[in-house]
Amino acid sequence: MSYTDAPDAQKRMGEFLERCAEHRILCQSFHLSSGYTSMGGKRYVFHWNRDKFPDPAAFARSYRDAGVHLAANIKPCLLRGHPLFDEAQQQGLLLAAEDGEPGWLQFWDGVGACLDFTNPRTLAWWKDKVKSALLDYGISATWNDNNEFEVWSPGVLANCFGRPRPAREIRALQPLLMMRASREAQREHSPGVRPFLVTRSGMAGMQRYAQTWSGDNFTSWETLKYNIKMGLGLALSGVSNSGHDVGGFAGPRPDPELFVRWVQAGIFMPRFSIHSWNDDGTANEPWMYLEVTGHVRELVELRNWLAPYLYLLLWRYRSGYEPVIRPTFYDFPNDDGCYRENDDMMLGPFLLVASVVEPGAKLRSVYLPHGADWYDFWSGRTFAGGQTVELPAPWNRPVLLACAGSVIPVNANKPAIAAGEQRAFLLFPPSRGQSFGESYEDDGESEAYRENGYGSWRVTMTGETDVLRVDIARLGRFAAGVDELKLLLPETELRQVELSGARLVDEHCIDGRRCLGVRPSPEPPSGGVAESRGNATGAE
Repeated sequence: MSYTDAPDAQKRMGEFLERCAEHRILCQSFHLSSGYTSMGGKRYVFHWNRDKFPDPAAFARSYRDAGVHLAANIKPCLLRGHPLFDEAQQQGLLLAAEDGEPGWLQFWDGVGACLDFTNPRTLAWWKDKVKSALLDYGISATWNDNNEFEVWSPGVLANCFGRPRPAREIRALQPLLMMRASREAQREHSPGVRPFLVTRSGMAGMQRYAQTWSGDNFTSWETLKYNIKMGLGLALSGVSNSGHDVGGFAGPRPDPELFVRWVQAGIFMPRFSIHSWNDDGTANEPWMYLEVTGHVRELVELRNWLAPYLYLLLWRYRSGYEPVIRPTFYDFPNDDGCYRENDDMMLGPFLLVASVVEPGAKLRSVYLPHGADWYDFWSGRTFAGGQTVELPAPWNRPVLLACAGSVIPVNANKPAIAAGEQRAFLLFPPSRGQSFGESYEDDGESEAYRENGYGSWRVTMTGETDVLRVDIARLGRFAAGVDELKLLLPETELRQVELSGARLVDEHCIDGRRCLGVRPSPEPPSGGVAESRGNATGAE
């Protein structure tokens, strides 16, 4: 928030890009806080403060040229002094009493009234303003904020599509309609481009339209601990595309240890956003403590290395309602040990994330679910399930385990995030038996996936005493043009690897893993991603 609240906000935003380049921090998006709309300390949605941002179009272009998308903050309440307030009132776009008196409420630092998204005229007005005030300048996405619609008076009415009723009875519907209108504006403005938007509030169904987060959290170890549980609860309730304000939004700035541990936990969420409004006016930034900036950079690179796995999980969530993160009992329901209080979570069916949520920790105790063997993600050391182990918990890498039999798609190069990157797979072989995994491939931007414009790599492992058999198949055109894949195995995996559907090109060691460069067979079958789903234990 301090960036857009600054009197020289456009300059400060330029400095942010400079610092990202200086410290080699990968950044895909920036949530543009509402300070860009300010007048006299108050926030006026769709209004650009030209003292802070003399040239919004040039500003947006500078971010786009740097590969960073802007998600601009928008609010559904017009303050009484808003330049568009009279227009909205005269057109009947506000929640109001029967006599037309606006439904006044306290909003931030002033008094205003909420727009009524059950009125078709409001929807059209809102879409027009999203396009003309934001999208036309080059803003990529909308951040639908402060949309709780705190209207309680029984005399304030909503249009309710021509059948007026008390606004307080349909409060939950308003944010859903707001985010849908923002999404429609984005689709109308850029046909064929996948819309992306964020919302603070919503009801059942919001997962169809927007990403969300857990709100204005407080900077503390306790918050870090319970944010994990909030994310799991959301995911089990059908809302997987979520995250938390990394580092804590309100209160004191985090110390270096808490900040690093929060980043370690945050990189595994679909929404990874460092965000703050610290008491001392500072901002949580990757370089806020130079002594740990290197750790933060490595963690962000790890997230981007794992981006194809997150992408696959979001595809499964979209197509089959499978939660992206989940408690361990979701994948291991017959293990009573998974129902005990813990701070762990599964990222998809393959990775167990054990976040450190206590200060001063050098080790982390982790219960390994029964029914599978487990690999330390970093050392390749294996453990039998059904026991508690203690693992090192350094600041530069998270405590992470992979289920035996895991097939995890990753980028061939850790910093790479672009669609079409060379694909690699992390393999954590089963001692015996068969397991498989896949990737999901599309162009990353368009709506072509709705018309089968996507593909898949499928990797099947069969473990035997002396041999690990690996079968590689590809489906769809987005896997067709790849000449080489990398298969990454733990150094502890000494069995001979026999390939089917590909031939070995080279073998070497990289970052403590066996790296097999393989050239897939030239003829991919037609079709899209298969509907079958497997996990490391072979269970569905």
